[in-house]
Parts: sequence; C-alpha cells; structure tokens
Amino acid sequence: MQAAPGTAGWYCVDAMKTKTGRTPTALLARRKPIVMEAKIDRVITRPYLPSSEERIRKVINRVLSLDEEQAGTMLETLLQEFSHRHRYFRESLERNFERVVDFVPDDVQISKQRRHLIGAYFTAEYSVEAAALFNPSIVQVPNQEPDPEGSCRFVMSFRSTGEGHISSIEFRSGFIDSNNDIYFDALSNYVEAPEIYSNPSYDQHLFRLKLQEMGTSNVVTHQLLNRLEDSFTFNDLLGKIAELQNNGEFLPQEKTDAIDTAMWLAQSNYQICFRKDHPISERVIFPVSESERKGIEDARFVRFVDDDGTVTYYATYTAYNGETILPQLIQTSDFISFKVITLNGAQVQGKGMALFPRKIQGKYVMLSRQDGENNAIMFSDNLHFWQQAQILQEPEFPYEFLQMGNSGSPIETPQGWLVVIHGVGPLRTYSLGIELLDLEDPTRIIGRIDEPILVPNAHEREGYVPNVVYSCGALIHQDELIIPYASGDQRCSIATLQVPQLIARLTRNSSDSVPMTAG
Repeated sequence: MQAAPGTAGWYCVDAMKTKTGRTPTALLARRKPIVMEAKIDRVITRPYLPSSEERIRKVINRVLSLDEEQAGTMLETLLQEFSHRHRYFRESLERNFERVVDFVPDDVQISKQRRHLIGAYFTAEYSVEAAALFNPSIVQVPNQEPDPEGSCRFVMSFRSTGEGHISSIEFRSGFIDSNNDIYFDALSNYVEAPEIYSNPSYDQHLFRLKLQEMGTSNVVTHQLLNRLEDSFTFNDLLGKIAELQNNGEFLPQEKTDAIDTAMWLAQSNYQICFRKDHPISERVIFPVSESERKGIEDARFVRFVDDDGTVTYYATYTAYNGETILPQLIQTSDFISFKVITLNGAQVQGKGMALFPRKIQGKYVMLSRQDGENNAIMFSDNLHFWQQAQILQEPEFPYEFLQMGNSGSPIETPQGWLVVIHGVGPLRTYSLGIELLDLEDPTRIIGRIDEPILVPNAHEREGYVPNVVYSCGALIHQDELIIPYASGDQRCSIATLQVPQLIARLTRNSSDSVPMTAG
C-alpha cells in the first residue's frame, strides 16, 4: 500500500502493525483551507541605544547643532514616512527621548519637535513577523457581542519571530459558527507593544518562598523582606534595598548577592497592559525581562477554571536569554492586562510545560518534558512551585522514536483528557499524535493511536525549519477537535477531527475492529 498523496511515505500504515498483528486504519486530521502567513509590515518601535554613554551624548549634540528649521524639516519628513505605520508614533519618539534625557546638557532648552527628533535617533522599527508566524494555541473566550447561536468565540496566540530570531507572542480573534466554519476578525494594520507597569506589586510571602527556592534565602534577604509589608511594590523594594546598602552589619558581598537576586526576581515578575479600545490583533507581548531577552517561545494558553468557578487564562512559555531556557507563566483574565510570573521548583526545567484546565484531586497538574525525550506529568499544591515529576510515557511508535512531547494543554471530555502530542521521527520530522488520559488519574493512559494524525505534506515540508507540523493548543466545538498548527516553523493552518470517532478509536479494545476513514 502506498502513502496517500502529499503524506510522508515512511508512515505507510502497512508498516505499522498493531500489537495484535493487525493493520490499523489511518485516522488523519482534515485540513481546513486556511493559511495564516507572516506579514513583514507589522512593525513595532523599539528603543535603540548605542552601547556607550559617550556615543549617546555625541548623537544628542549633533542633533542640537541643527538649527530649528532643519530640525523641523527632518521631523516632518519622518512623520510623513513613518507615522502611518504606528498608531502613536509621536508618543514613541517622546518615550525614547525620555530614555536619554539625562544626557542632554542641563543648560539647553529643547523644543518639542527637537525632543521628538532626538527620540527618533534612539528608535528602531522591529518587524515582529519578519521570519515566521507559527506554533499557535487557541482558547474559548466569552462573547463580547451578539454572535450567531451555537457559535464559539476564540483567541488564538502565535509565536512570531523577527530579526535576531527574537520571538514574541501575537494574537488573533474570531468565532466558530454552528457549522464549525471558522471566521477571523479583521486583522489590524498596526501592532503595538504594551505599557509596562513601572511599579508592580508583589506578595511578600510568595516572594520569600521563591527566594528560598532559588537558594538565596539568608539573614540578609530575611531582613530585607521583614521590612516590607505583606503586599509591597517595586518602589518599596528599591527603598528597602537602599537602606540595606547603608547597613554595615553585613559583608558587602552578602548584600550584593541578596540585592542582585531580589532585583532579578522582581524584574522577572512584571505586569503589562494594552489599550482596551484596540483590537486584540494589535497586541504583541515582546520580551521585557533579562531571562527572556532573546525570546518568548511557544506559549501554550489554557482556559483554567478554579474550584470556585473563576476563569483565568494561563500560558506556559519558554523564556530564552540567548544561553539558557526557563519555563515561565503568563496570567490574564481579559487579554488586556497580563502578569508574567516566574515558576520555581526542582522540575521547572526543559520545554513544553502544559497546564491542565482545572485541578485534579485538589492539585494543579502539568504535562512536561524535562529530559528532552519523554512525556512527563507533575502535580503541585501551588501553581508557582513544581518539585516532582514522573515519566508518563516514553517513545513507542515510529513517528516518535527520537522524542515526544505535548502539543498543548489537555482537553476534558466525558471519557477522559484528550491530549494532542507531537513526535519526532526520521529526518527530524515532527508529526502530531493523540492520546486519552483518565479524568481522575491522568497518570493512567486509556488509549493512544499508534500512527500520527497529522504529518507534513508536500506543501508543508518547506519552511524556516523543514518537515515540521506543531501545535501549542486545541479546542473542541460541537464534537469537532479543532487544531491550529504550524508548518515549517513559518506559517499556520487548521486541522480538524471528529471527536466521536476519535474517542471510539482511543477507547476500543485492541482486538475490536473499528473502521476509521481519513479526513
């Protein structure tokens, strides 16, 4: 038997006998005629600061040497060429001027137009999707306006990558109608980074626990935290640090270590906010902290329902600083205001953590992959701390012999937790598979399908990274599993599977024969 046109031939089902010696019938996802490509003209403004203070002063002095008419003409030209690319271009120039205002000579009076011109020299555009738009996840959100009956509103997140391979998070929104047709809201021509809260607040008890987990809890940090209220701000912390620096009771190195760690922790737990009146497609979460300065990668969003019914959207993601990776967490209730949170514990390592959408037996649960090869599962009493992990499964089928991992948070069904997984096989080909875990004991695997449900076809092979299909989260609407996925680490599409057929295949006895047809 030959592989279907456009599929990878080495997945020929005749070569994949079940443990009973039978040949399974392939269960393949059906591709929707939707392709989401990167748009290189979606740009944000970023500060551009030379590495030395001397160069900054030289640039400012050169601008100051222009007469007012020259400065005005230059600024007007910049506004004509660039203001249509950004909603708040003048505001961006003013913000970046404020970053260098301390280098302006004290005796110089500067007009508004010259302030903006100086700001322009310390501003650069960044195309957030210049290299790729990929690795999507999808979550259901409340209807904010009348939609057709039986429809489902959604927010889809993407990993977008630009110059220097710096990754950020972008969004799209839309709805799925009663026929399960998918419609996206209009894509804005603008994209904007959020406002960063300059004085975020922290919980002192949680802050203390995180310092302990980082191995820096000592008499110095205890004294520092004991001077802070139960809830304190970043400015409060700076004030107490100033007092600590003047304290001669401790050795200089002890104070330096404690202060550096406390500042790193505070700056890595930050808050951002977008403008409410702008569409979600304009929002981009760009790296802020040192731990993620080279990228925010592969956010797996999940709609989490707490015991009291409160809905919170979380996303686990990989922070990359150019040398090391660190799993972190994003929290939001409205996709306008976001908290970025560090995770702690012995098992906070590796890539691909995916939070279950509710607690199980009173505990938070995550899928993970600490060793780069196997699927693991973790339980915790506290969302911020993850101390223990156990192997859930090792690669078993040919399409995952090299390594395996989850492709987003599990989805609850009456029969169990439906999990989309990814496997890596020959030629480092990434494919998607599927499995079902027990609702109350997710360490128990009810069933797996021994061939992939989605394999890169001839059109999807090419890209930034060849031979890859990958997803960071799916949802179910009206008995259909909807899987947004990336191909070639460059563009995105959508595939679907009928849930009743899928569940039947996953739960049937291996000796039963249930015919399944490819989509």
